[in-house]
Amino acid sequence: MSNNERLFTREHEWIEMDEAGSATMGITHYAQNSLGDIIFLELPDVGRELTEGEAFGVVESVKSVSDLYAPCSGVVEKINDDAVNSPEIINSDAEGQFLVKVKKAILNREILMTKSEYEDFCK
Repeated sequence: MSNNERLFTREHEWIEMDEAGSATMGITHYAQNSLGDIIFLELPDVGRELTEGEAFGVVESVKSVSDLYAPCSGVVEKINDDAVNSPEIINSDAEGQFLVKVKKAILNREILMTKSEYEDFCK
């Protein structure tokens, strides 16, 4: 995987690695569109260790409440406070708004999809 390549999960999260081994993650347009108007977002505390596949947060919309699942393992180094304080910004730009940044990220490429694979998965 080249650096800064955006990959996707079956749970509709996206993830991007940087050169330093940190990962940025968020939810996809497909997830946001399926959820509808997002009204609440709960993200983990900085310093929390995430394990790939575990629920690490919650997104609540007018339609439902959904868990967020970690697409990688690592330690939370930053959360998007703007999204927590104004979760509706996810509706206008889901793939432009990160939710969590993780350092020392460990990816399992086998569970992730490229953009074209993800688009096929969503059909």
